[in-house]
Amino acid sequence: MPPPTRRAQRRTEALSRERIVEAAVELLDTAGEGGLTFRVLTERLATGAGAIYWHVANKGELLAAATDAVVAPALEPGGSQDSPQDEIRAVALGLFDAIDAHPWLATQLSAQFSRSPWGSVTPRIFERIGRQVRALDVPESSWFTATSALVHYILGAAAQNAANAASVRVHSPGVDRAEYLDAAATAWEELDPDDYPFTRAVAAQMREHDDREQFLGGIDLVLTGITTR
Repeated sequence: MPPPTRRAQRRTEALSRERIVEAAVELLDTAGEGGLTFRVLTERLATGAGAIYWHVANKGELLAAATDAVVAPALEPGGSQDSPQDEIRAVALGLFDAIDAHPWLATQLSAQFSRSPWGSVTPRIFERIGRQVRALDVPESSWFTATSALVHYILGAAAQNAANAASVRVHSPGVDRAEYLDAAATAWEELDPDDYPFTRAVAAQMREHDDREQFLGGIDLVLTGITTR
């Protein structure tokens, strides 16, 4: 049997689990979960399906690995001088930005939390937030509830933000965020004042709000509740 050519050697060396996951993330970002197939992946990587299956057993494992890859940076430890509150805000913003950059991520995180809470991502998120909750001197009997409240808010609010952005792209192509919010706020301001006094009152705030600042404001509300209790 002739020795492998230099080109074949380079291809073998280049194809790693990390490269496969990287390509999977790229496909998920551009085509969503439905666009991630092993056939398309083999074409993108210019290899055979067998080479991919050597590193990844199935699509479920590939989705889990892609989720872990884009979540990992948000879970890296912060500075040693950061307060627990700052650590929680940093993790929260990291996850918020990751979900905003990868619209498919919210669905995958939700699926992992509900179907496989023993998997790699769920315990890491819970551990990262939970350690900071413990550092806030929360009573041990409230650790699970307090950490759950934070994690649920972080993932839920970040997912809703990503869904809103996706909805604008699909249903209002060519309309930027400011235009969309202005139209929505105007519609709220035109509601019946007797039936919707509160909604009309906050319409201007909705028009002018910053998504990340609003998200952090929610984190601070939850933290205030936890520390006060």
